[in-house]
Amino acid sequence: QVQLVESGGGLVQPGASLGLSCAASGRTFRNYAMGWFRQAPGKEREFVAAINWSGDKTYYANSVKGRFTISRDNAKNTVYLQMYSLRPEDTAVYYCATTPRMDYAGDTYSMKSWYDYWGQGTQVTVSS
Repeated sequence: QVQLVESGGGLVQPGASLGLSCAASGRTFRNYAMGWFRQAPGKEREFVAAINWSGDKTYYANSVKGRFTISRDNAKNTVYLQMYSLRPEDTAVYYCATTPRMDYAGDTYSMKSWYDYWGQGTQVTVSS
């Protein structure tokens, strides 16, 4: 049974930084690509960032490029999302997800159907 547990969410002011973690179990973590998505109230879940199995390829949504950084520690079975210069529009529930593949083909990193397991999500609220 694959489990993904996100942590690190919270309430921050605009311009602040926040780091999220996603601990994985039940699958050989180092063999699989991982992604972060988010869902704001009344909106569809959208892609945020993704990373391949080794961590040498990363992908970002245009809205977060240059502000967010995805990374992974295969020894700790954990993927991270470091968020800088947060904006009110970044407010959402953030989910990590895993795919049964080592890497992505084309722009599949942004496709929800490419992922087979999801965490329960962690709330990030950016407000003054």
